[in-house]
Amino acid sequence: MMINSFDKSHFAVISDNINYIREQMAEASIKSGRNCDDVRLMAVTKTVCSEYINHAINECGVDLIGENKVQEFLSKKDSLNLDGVEKHLIGHLQTNKVKKIVSEVDMIQSVDSVKVAKAIADEAAKKQLVANVLLEINIGSEDSKTGFDKAAFSEGLSEISELGNLKIKGLMTIPPICESSLECEKYFETMYNYFNDIKQLKYKNFDMQILSMGMSGDYKEAILHGSNLVRVGSAIFGPRIYK
Repeated sequence: MMINSFDKSHFAVISDNINYIREQMAEASIKSGRNCDDVRLMAVTKTVCSEYINHAINECGVDLIGENKVQEFLSKKDSLNLDGVEKHLIGHLQTNKVKKIVSEVDMIQSVDSVKVAKAIADEAAKKQLVANVLLEINIGSEDSKTGFDKAAFSEGLSEISELGNLKIKGLMTIPPICESSLECEKYFETMYNYFNDIKQLKYKNFDMQILSMGMSGDYKEAILHGSNLVRVGSAIFGPRIYK
């Protein structure tokens, strides 16, 4: 749950954080052989008050935000300055929440099962739109995390490729907590290979453009290994505050 109180002095901290992150992203992009603008920065807004989000949008040029929970996004969207801002859902989506969010965001990054994909496709058909999604891969096969397991991923792809009103724009992952950057890099490299392999399959409803990986603690390593969208929350806004 978000905290509604805010401190105007924190605006400067947010601005400085975003400038620093962009510098680090640019450096990593160049090292990976890409241009500075080839990788997008998402500001993750979980528990962040609207005032801080609007500062990031209005004063720092943030044009992509990601929210973890359907209800939290819906509760604060009317207080946000969202003109020209792309909105993604990045947290686990329960099927009973699908109808509430399909027409509210530009992309759902957290499609973690065929069941969820079918529910989104059905709701998109009812609303006569095409839902843009990413498929979430449980790259570390962790029981504590959602996402397609590597072993069952091929079968899931085949089923999802037959769904209408759904456009698969790429992949997303959250790697396990790693003891070293080298360990994380191996997960990122595996994801990058998955991404390129699926690109070659030419499924009719696949338009593989986005590889979403890397967060506040590992976005530089993710960019070096092919990520073109990083999801950064606490490194922008500070530690999350719950109540």
